Amino acid sequence: MADIAFVFHWPPDVMDDLPIEDLALWREKARQRLKAQHEATHHGSR
Repeated sequence: MADIAFVFHWPPDVMDDLPIEDLALWREKARQRLKAQHEATHHGSR
């Protein structure tokens, strides 16, 4: 849940009522966004 909160700026209480399937979906979206930002930052500076 920390990565979801970090990427999307959601407080924990917003995620408390989400089903585990939704948390998994949003966690994957957060992972993809962080990966894209990381790649853009590190590969774009070359």
